[in-house]
Amino acid sequence: MIVIPAVDIRNGKCVRLLQGRPDAETVFSDDPAAMAEKWEAAGASLIHVVDLDGALEQQPRNLESIRRILDRVQVDIQVGGGLRDLKTIRTYLDMGIQRVVIGTEAIRNPDLVVTSCREFPDRIVVGIDARDGRVAIEGWTETTAVTAVDLARRFEDSGVAAINFTDIHRDGMQTGPNIEETRRLAESIDIPVVASGGVSSMEDIIRLLPLESAGVVGVITGKALYSGALDLEQAIGAAAAAAKKP
Repeated sequence: MIVIPAVDIRNGKCVRLLQGRPDAETVFSDDPAAMAEKWEAAGASLIHVVDLDGALEQQPRNLESIRRILDRVQVDIQVGGGLRDLKTIRTYLDMGIQRVVIGTEAIRNPDLVVTSCREFPDRIVVGIDARDGRVAIEGWTETTAVTAVDLARRFEDSGVAAINFTDIHRDGMQTGPNIEETRRLAESIDIPVVASGGVSSMEDIIRLLPLESAGVVGVITGKALYSGALDLEQAIGAAAAAAKKP
């Protein structure tokens, strides 16, 4: 299981939101690329970048900030937020982004996921953000009637590289990840799952590690890193040690 630091960008700054609410923002840096460099130096092998403005405005809004991250780090970058068509997906991948995350369009336009997976093998991630088990879209402003498990199952044979699963109620709250919902999703599909939302401490990382046998291959963490509650280097070390155990 890999530990993936998040860099959320809003108005060109590195921020964290509570439960995705724009009115509950904390700015951690005016330089998102510097934060990416910090996580790379701590041992990250993948950095999760979110264009928060793009998620709300349905198109990329922080391309220059993302380009600067690419210029300054060597590790793989995945990007989500505002990916609504093949042109945008291609733009990101041509820039050097390793993987892109499709969220809202996985419900609005599932054919985009299928087509993208065919055109860009192993580079498409589906982001499933759930509130009380139901998928939320449009920057988490709208909750649908579709369950997270049902949506994930739609893409079983499409070639999706991973499912990023976020429990919205826990995102940015540092209340601990939703272990049981993450396990249930992972056990329901063959697609690898990345957990997200609520990581508050090293203990939460340790609690997630047994889920690797169910198909949880990574965990995204943000607020805990920025607040100092979680040490990235230590978390990566614990995950690596767990992987070596027979």
